Amino acid sequence: MGKGCITATKYLLFLFNLLFFIFGALIMGFGLWVLLDNQSFIAVLQESSTTLKVGSYILIGVGSLSMLMGFLGCIGAIYEIRCLLGLYFTCLLLILIAQVTAAVLIYFQRDLLKHEISSIVNQILVNYTGQNKTSEHAWDYLQRTIQCCGWTGPSNWTENVWIRNSTQTLYPCSCRNTSFPGTELQETGLCQSLVPEWPVYTKGCISSVEDWLLSNCGVILGVCIGVAVIELLGMVLSMCLCKSVHQEVYTKVPKY
Repeated sequence: MGKGCITATKYLLFLFNLLFFIFGALIMGFGLWVLLDNQSFIAVLQESSTTLKVGSYILIGVGSLSMLMGFLGCIGAIYEIRCLLGLYFTCLLLILIAQVTAAVLIYFQRDLLKHEISSIVNQILVNYTGQNKTSEHAWDYLQRTIQCCGWTGPSNWTENVWIRNSTQTLYPCSCRNTSFPGTELQETGLCQSLVPEWPVYTKGCISSVEDWLLSNCGVILGVCIGVAVIELLGMVLSMCLCKSVHQEVYTKVPKY
């Protein structure tokens, strides 16, 4: 490989690793958001699901590893250190295999995952009190935002302990259909209905979530494919540069 090609490959790999470093920071940030968020559907699940918590820690770990790999890849590319380039290639290969394995497991375990989410949500609805609990406020926020009620429909709320045992006609305030006339809206808790029929949205939240996934599946798939292509490109560039470096020169390692 000519000197000009080696230089071009070296700096292209450097830019690639810079992007990989930024990508790792985004993954770590997403993992931290999943772990710390208290205003979305994620907060509803994480209070009862150990799987989601473990997944968030995995995202943080993968993001941190990606940032470290990006840094080492930049050093290996600029200073043409074969051992770092080989280590970088091996780590990229392992990450790609892990991502494919995770995608396959999620695909074949999707029914189990859906059942687990349904169980968590139903437990929240049954024990809902409207008090200051993160999962309850997150669920209220979800119902208000995407204008839905219950998981599969408003009938899920009939199993709520307070609604079932009350002599009054109670319904979840966050489910109230804003197109219906009535008093000032409450964002959380249970409200009293003056008529037997609840003035709520009739669509279940699972339908809204599925509609969102279907409408954004192209974007999600595109991101996944893009990540895989970038990782494959990084592997090819690191091997090309590694083969072009015939002898390790340890004097190229920066001294601090």
